This record gives sequence, structure tokens and C-alpha cells, in this order.
Amino acid sequence: MTEDNRQKIINIAVIAHVDAGKSTLVDAFLNQSGVFRENQQVVDCVMDSDDIERERGITIYSKNCSVMYGDTKINIVDTPGHADFSSEVERIMRTVDTVILLVDSSEGPMPQTRFVLKKSLEQGINPILLINKIDKKDARIDEVVDEVYELFMDLEANDDQLDFPILYGIARQGIVVRDPEDVKGLSVEIGGGYTDNDGNPMKLKKSARGMNGLDIKPLFETITEHCSPYPSELADEPLQLQISALAYDDYIGRLGIGRVTKGRIREASIVSVCRDGGKVEQRKINQVFVYRGLKRVPVEEAVAGDIVVVSGIPDISIGETICEEGKEDPMPMISIEEPTLSMYFMVNKSPFAGKAGKYVTSRHIRERLRKELEVNVGLRVEETDSTDSFKVSGRGELHLSILIENMRREGYELAVSKPEVIMRKDEIGRTLEPIEEVVISVPDIYSGSVISKLNLRKGLMQQMKSENGYTRLEYLVPTRGLLGYRSEFINDTHGEGTMVRRFDRFDEFAGEIPQRINGVAIAQEAGVTTPYAIFNIQERVQMFVGPQVKVYEGMIVGMNARSDDMVVNPCKEKKQTNMRAAGSDDNVRDDNVRLTPPRVFTLEEALEFIDDDELVEIVPGDIRLRKKILSELDRRRNARRERYE
Repeated sequence: MTEDNRQKIINIAVIAHVDAGKSTLVDAFLNQSGVFRENQQVVDCVMDSDDIERERGITIYSKNCSVMYGDTKINIVDTPGHADFSSEVERIMRTVDTVILLVDSSEGPMPQTRFVLKKSLEQGINPILLINKIDKKDARIDEVVDEVYELFMDLEANDDQLDFPILYGIARQGIVVRDPEDVKGLSVEIGGGYTDNDGNPMKLKKSARGMNGLDIKPLFETITEHCSPYPSELADEPLQLQISALAYDDYIGRLGIGRVTKGRIREASIVSVCRDGGKVEQRKINQVFVYRGLKRVPVEEAVAGDIVVVSGIPDISIGETICEEGKEDPMPMISIEEPTLSMYFMVNKSPFAGKAGKYVTSRHIRERLRKELEVNVGLRVEETDSTDSFKVSGRGELHLSILIENMRREGYELAVSKPEVIMRKDEIGRTLEPIEEVVISVPDIYSGSVISKLNLRKGLMQQMKSENGYTRLEYLVPTRGLLGYRSEFINDTHGEGTMVRRFDRFDEFAGEIPQRINGVAIAQEAGVTTPYAIFNIQERVQMFVGPQVKVYEGMIVGMNARSDDMVVNPCKEKKQTNMRAAGSDDNVRDDNVRLTPPRVFTLEEALEFIDDDELVEIVPGDIRLRKKILSELDRRRNARRERYE
């Protein structure tokens, strides 16, 4: 069926810092626009469809859906809030008419809020401000609004952009109001739960469908008042559509996603694809899809203003423009910020290689990385001198670790090296390195330790503020100095501190930064760990493995209390003799040994922990740490050779 040409179309994006409530707000849009049946079971954060997104509670990939409000179709893009996925944010800003800037009523604008807002202002977009979670006990609504105004001025917003509408909401209950006083009757009790105006407890379902006569209608009204629908007369001009995202379908192949800037795009039509460098090629469009609710629906034709998905061009790429044949009018290519971090992906050559994974060869890894490049434009992959190793560069540790985690779940085995920052040279030959803005909130009693550690890591304090028992620190720190710091930070703050960071700029090399001060405990031989051996080792070593775990020579089994590496035998068994002594430690039976629980690494923690001569071995179901050179004799020879060189 042909899309109604008279339909009004508005495209919006929801942008915010991680955990500010973006996906929850999109849930409310979908719930209150009739996308779901009244009795339909709907999961929370329905747009976070990826397994890792659900587990970590973050949005990684931008996604599209649409809702109807009156006679207006509103296309919604849920964007990542983490700066590591900046390439996703940069692209979608070209496809929207406005953005809803979501800010937590307590935290205020955070570093990554600044990042995504900057990208939208650069595109000339006039945002709508929504202060979320106004039911928090520590909400400071007026101060947060003032902070947002200051942020807009810092980012050199123009007069129209500064004149933004302000709304207030509780996204998880599907409420948006124009005045925070409208929700005063909904007070949160200390024991949890809401009360009505008479103080009676209210049982609420976490459905984002609104409550107590309140819903998100004010947000719908503000969107339609704030944005003019896309001019319908542009549908009569020659076709122009820039690809801003890619997807893949097992049945119809590679898909290009973008907004029809001008004209109409029809299924089974011949078009011109304008590529980088002025190259133009003719291609045939097979199918055209638009979004209705969460579904991708095929249509015969889509018009200017709509976000569409096209199939049939197997080599389509981000930034390329699809135009009417013979009437080429390419749009400027989309510029993506360069990677700041790199690591080496290698074939797993440990003694346990091939025992857990399906894809273990360099050919498998190369093909998987090439496939990732088709949809992940923030990534760079380079061949190395070795056929078994690839240099992979990305926007940060999280960006690269998400790729590694996906590969592990798909059945790949690989080993990866310690992340390294990517240096640059300026015009006069000086070495520049990436600098990150870090915002930390910690209890006052731990602030001294955090300040000391960041100063050692060449951090420069920008601001320090203390209130309500918490200290807020703002620092500029070299990316090198933050590698491996998160686990230290968690220990120093006893898990009570929060740290957010984003890339700020390249600046002059800050000098040497101290790295991990602890050595590691390395398995002496292959075997299965025993409680008896671990009991004797754990006095000097924080163990990474428990009993009955298979290990191999060169595998890292713990962290030494001292700075040097130590070779241990975690597989040693208690000798059975006829001699018994009541006071002997050796008289303790294995099943009575008290062992300290081992430290279990997440992938990010493992990448932060390893040193230059170590690797992380990643296989389905397990993450191991190991030395690059497994044999103790070979490591000694190599150390002697380096000393004399």
C-alpha cells in the first residue's frame, strides 16, 4: 500500500547520559500511542533488544520506531548515551527534526550529556528539555535547569536554541507535565511506593501507561507545537536520501537506513548511488520499508521526511547518497571521529585452544571483523606483519569490549592484548595524546584517596564541590592514566563512588604514568587446581581461580602482593604419608580447607588488569589471563636478552 502523501511526519531523537531514562521514555511513547494491545505483555526497555544491552542496562545501537499522534507520524530514534558509541549518535542527528534532551533531576547534565547535545546543536537542531525522575528525594529541579542553560551557553547555542521548552516527568510511570507542581500529590514514601492526594498508598504497575490522570500527552503536544511537519512540497523534487545507518537481514542481505530528504523512493526502481570521491553508480532498489510501531513494514513508495530502510544494494555504505537517476545531488559525507584506543586481536594459541569455540582460525576472525566493519563505522581494522594478528581500533574500552563479548557469544575464540592509546603528531611534530573529561562523585571520606590517585595519573583538577556528604570532582586525565583505574576506584571508594568519562581532546603528551604495581602468580605446570595448593598460595596471592579448575603453564592464576611475578604450582597435591601430627597444617583435609573466594573478572576488568607482556584469552564460557610467553624458561631468556639489548 502506498504511504499517504498527506501524512505529517516529524522525526525526533531521545538523547541523554547513560541511565537517565531514554529507553524508559520510549516505552511510554509506545505504550500510550496504542502500539501495543491493552492485554499485551511488554518487557521494560523494549527498544534495548540486544542481549548485552539488556544485561548492562545501556543502549549501544540506535534503533527506530514510530508512533501516531493525531494525523502526525512521529519517528523516534533511541540513541546511545555512552561516548564510546559516538559514531551512532553523530549519524542519526542528520535524520531528525528535534531532540528530546533528557536530564536526571538529581545528577544534572553529565559529560556524555554534553557530548550528544553538542552534536545536535552543531546540526542546527532546537532541542526540547525534559527533566526526568522528578520524584527523587534528592531532586534539585531549578538548579538542574540552570545548569542546562549554562551548558547551552558553553556550547555556543544560538538564540533560538536557547529558547527551548522545558517539561518535567517520571518516565517509568509514563508521566510528563509542564509544571512540577502538577505531581506534588504523588509523594514517595520512605518505605517505597506512591501515595495519592489523601495519603493513601497506591499500587502501581511499572507499565509507563500513566497514572492518576497524568500521562505524556504534554510531550506529544510540545513536539507538534515545537516542530513544523516536514514540508510536503519537497516530495515533488528529485530524490535525495543519505544513508545514516546499516543493518543486515539473513534473507534480503544488507540494508541501508536513512531519511528521505527530498523526493520519493519507490520499490524496484533504478537509482544513482553517489559515493565518496565523486563516484556515481547505478543500482536497483528492491524493497522499501518504513517503521510502524516497532515493525518494519514494506511499502511501494515513501516520501520526503520519512525514515526508510532500503534493500537491494549489497555494497551500500554510510554517508552515501541515493539520488534519482540522472539528477545526482550528493550530500556531504558524514565525518566520524577518529578512534582513540587500539588492541591486537590474535588467534588463540593456548594449550586449551579449540576446546570450547567453533571459530578459531585467523580466517574466521578476519571475516567476523570485516562483517563488523559493515555496520560499525567507528571501528578500524588493520592487517599486521603476522597473519594471525589484527590491529583493531575503536572509541574506547567499552566500544571494543562489546565487540569482543559479541564474538565470544557467537562461538569465537581469540586472544587480545592490553589496550593502547593512539597518539597523534601536530603541525610542529609534538606528540599528542587523547585527554578525557572525568566526573566523579564519592563520599567525602574517600575523596582524598581518589584525588591522590588521579594526580599520580597526570590528572588536572577542574572543579571540586562537596555537599550532602558527597564530593563531586571534575578532572581532565590522559586516557593512558585511566587504563586499569576503574577497579582501583571501586576498591578505594568501597563501591560507593560513581565515575563517568568522555573523550575531550588531543593534548600534549603528559609524560610517564605509573602502571600496575602488583606482579602476578603464574601457573608452573598444566593440571587441575587443588584446595591444598590454593590454601598455601593464598597467603601471598589474591587468587583468580578456585579449586578443580584446569590450568596450563603460563596461565595467570592470581595477583602477587609484591611487585614481581611469581611462579606457583596451584595443582600440587598433599603427600599421603604414614606420619601424622596433630599440629601440622598438612594434616588439614582438603574438604576442611577454608579458601578465600577467587576474584572473578568481567571482560572490561580483565582488559584493564593485564600488562604489556600479558594477554586475555577469550573463549565461549570463560575468560582467562595468560603471559604472552607461556614457558618460564623462555620468559627468562627473553628478559635476559632485553636487559643486554
